[in-house]
Amino acid sequence: MLSRLSIRDIVLIERLDIDCAPGLSVLTGETGAGKSILLDAFALALGGRGDASLVRQGAEQGQVTAAFDIEPDHPAVALIAGTGIDTQDGLILRRVQLADGRTRAFVNDEPVSVQVLKSLGSALVEIHGQHDDRALVDVASHRQLLDAYAGLEANAAAVARLWAERRTAEEAVAAHRARVEQARREADWLRHAVEELTRLKPETGEESTLAEKRTAMMQFDKIAEDLRDAHDAVAGDKSPISTLSSAMRRLDRRRAQSPALVEPAVKALDAALTALDDARAHLDAALRAANHDPRELDRIEERLFALRRSGMTDRRVSN
Repeated sequence: MLSRLSIRDIVLIERLDIDCAPGLSVLTGETGAGKSILLDAFALALGGRGDASLVRQGAEQGQVTAAFDIEPDHPAVALIAGTGIDTQDGLILRRVQLADGRTRAFVNDEPVSVQVLKSLGSALVEIHGQHDDRALVDVASHRQLLDAYAGLEANAAAVARLWAERRTAEEAVAAHRARVEQARREADWLRHAVEELTRLKPETGEESTLAEKRTAMMQFDKIAEDLRDAHDAVAGDKSPISTLSSAMRRLDRRRAQSPALVEPAVKALDAALTALDDARAHLDAALRAANHDPRELDRIEERLFALRRSGMTDRRVSN
């Protein structure tokens, strides 16, 4: 599957190109020959963690390119599907390591995220060694290895599809049950509200009417004293009505002696007495209205509380 590995300016390697022929390829060498450097460079191209120390001393950047020949049904093709990257001629993974620590990743010369490169690398290559992070000892990969060995990939895919369909169906059933439970709770509330409304027999607009009346009654106590003071000033012991009436009668008796002088004053006094009488009548009416029974306010508040508790206030009911 790996057809070519190209390394530029990585650790001690200035330039290296390795072409892999069909079949088994083996790289051997004594300790310190550079096998680990090749493996680290290869891992970088597969999406491994980058490091500025990988760049050869004196170079601004290093680069590793790994070319793969793959079949159309290879899992890596499915991973790259939807990105618009053409895989007809295989896959070329390229990783650029900059001296400042940043890296850039490419697939078939198209920029991709490191995560995409790592996913493709995992699908293309398995590295087996004595370390726990190698694929051979990764428990998550054992089932796939067994399925591949037994030729059961198609069956495994079918089971996975059926399992996904089952989970989707279970989620749908759970959602339906939740909606039924919600509808049941709403129905219970509606039945309770209907029972309360039937018992209370509310009238159209009753709540707003009672609320306005309660507000007015609560205000009455604040203005009743001022109304009584005004009424005393107009019709009480200190009322000017008696004095003005007496003065008007005396002037009226003098009207014949000097009508031009007296008549305007008599008319003005008469108008003033009429206005005072109207004011007294309005004040009497206002005091009668303000003189409410405190128990009536309690009854209004109890009725309002009962109406609102039973559902007269707004409430959304889901369909």
